[in-house]
Amino acid sequence: MTRMAPSKAPESVPRYELRVRRYGPTDTEYEIWQLPAPATPQVTAARRVAGLRGRNLELVEHRVLKRLAQSGLEIGRRVDSEKRGYALSEDVALTLGLLFRTLAPMRSRPNMRAVAEGIEALGREEAAYWLGMVQHRPQPRRVLMALRILLTAARTG
Repeated sequence: MTRMAPSKAPESVPRYELRVRRYGPTDTEYEIWQLPAPATPQVTAARRVAGLRGRNLELVEHRVLKRLAQSGLEIGRRVDSEKRGYALSEDVALTLGLLFRTLAPMRSRPNMRAVAEGIEALGREEAAYWLGMVQHRPQPRRVLMALRILLTAARTG
């Protein structure tokens, strides 16, 4: 895997990485990984937080690319099968990780749009809360379902 941007985060924050792999012109996979850092001694090896590929990614890829561009990260459009790693700030990693985990099993386009908009509107603390609940609860699918219900009910109600 090729690392595209070195991580310049201070030692007091967790380190995250976006790994991108292109399988074809319209088939891309994005994954968020948490890397070992002094701020997170319990993480001893790279740990996958979330990933998204296929139809669900196509529906929100423009949002993801816009968010990455706002954080100063430009991802090229070259088609190659080599994975590329990009250093991410904690804020972007939390939001994208939550977005990927929440959208992965969804099928309804209107609900996916409502959930994506709702997650983009979340503050840093809210995104960290929900992602922490998903990562550290024994039944994360229930937590994700509750978040989906809250975000779609707020949209329709």
